[in-house]
Amino acid sequence: MRRHFLAAAAFGTAAVLMLSACGSDSDSGSSGGSSSGSGSAAGGKVGVILPDAASSPRWENADRPYLTEAFKKAGVAADIQNAGGDKTKFQTIADGMISSGVSVLLITNLDSDSGSAVIKKATDAGIPVIDYDRLTLGGGAKYYVSVDGVLVGKTIGEGLVKCLQADGKNTGNVVELNGSPTDNNATLFKEGYDKAIKDAGYKVVADQSVPDWDAQKAGVLFEQIDTQLKGKFDGVAAANDTLGAAVIARLKSEGLAGKVAVTGQDATDSGLQAVLLGDQCVTIYKSINKEAAAAADLAVKLVKGDTAGADAAASGKSMDTKLNKEVPSVLLAPEAIYPENVQDVIDDGATTADKICTTAQLKKACEKYGVK
Repeated sequence: MRRHFLAAAAFGTAAVLMLSACGSDSDSGSSGGSSSGSGSAAGGKVGVILPDAASSPRWENADRPYLTEAFKKAGVAADIQNAGGDKTKFQTIADGMISSGVSVLLITNLDSDSGSAVIKKATDAGIPVIDYDRLTLGGGAKYYVSVDGVLVGKTIGEGLVKCLQADGKNTGNVVELNGSPTDNNATLFKEGYDKAIKDAGYKVVADQSVPDWDAQKAGVLFEQIDTQLKGKFDGVAAANDTLGAAVIARLKSEGLAGKVAVTGQDATDSGLQAVLLGDQCVTIYKSINKEAAAAADLAVKLVKGDTAGADAAASGKSMDTKLNKEVPSVLLAPEAIYPENVQDVIDDGATTADKICTTAQLKKACEKYGVK
């Protein structure tokens, strides 16, 4: 392994958590399916719309089961559906939920325009909307629950700088492979890592957004960048593990995997494996179970009519730059994950060693870094 250094101290999250972390259940659903929680003791129902199953495995593998379990524990019914990356389907699901009389709508938009249309319909029907993980610019959601996006980006950038400096590269060229231009989170991530990289004295030589966070498009775009730059770059700030994997695939084809510092985000199983093997220098862990717990807690308070409690829980502020208005928010903090602290992700219940340590090479790395 090329990079052996301890992770920076993780940012604390306890102060902003509304519920303790919820365990997963077995109902992972499909990209277009729905799942419901137990019957509502409060007499209301929460409608949840997840964005897709392709941009990241988190939505079906983590968010759905964590949310399902949280609502079951609270005794509040929930209808959880996935739009499958289709904006028309997103609207159709929302129309159905609004017509059925849900008490609260919790959404992760596909883009701000279609998300805003849904929020307007719900608001007109007297249904409060919680933006989950992504802020809908111009939407006017009642609340927002997420991980601090700029801080996530800053952590990505600082992680890349650590990796470069560990290799003795105190200056150099960096490629930025950003998320979807329609995702406000991608804008926040870029703001964070762009500043961290430039402040550390590195030069950004390519800056490319990837439509819809699509891995195939990312591979094509990065191949073009690589060709244009003739490989003259030292690091790639990839905005999540899916984009990072596309970069690594190209580098492997050139025999350069592990020789160019590559970042990621989401601490997916494949991302953690890449970190352990040294192909990816860092990923960013956002505790999805804590994010889901905080969102569910906020929704449950609204179902039960506890607006004061919801207002107190959402004590942070996020700026809707389109409306020039602050949105009451619950903002959690991220953690940089290097080989030395992969175990933190397992300890938080996000994955298991059995899912990560799957080959002889990975088992050796897991043993080396105490992954169990």
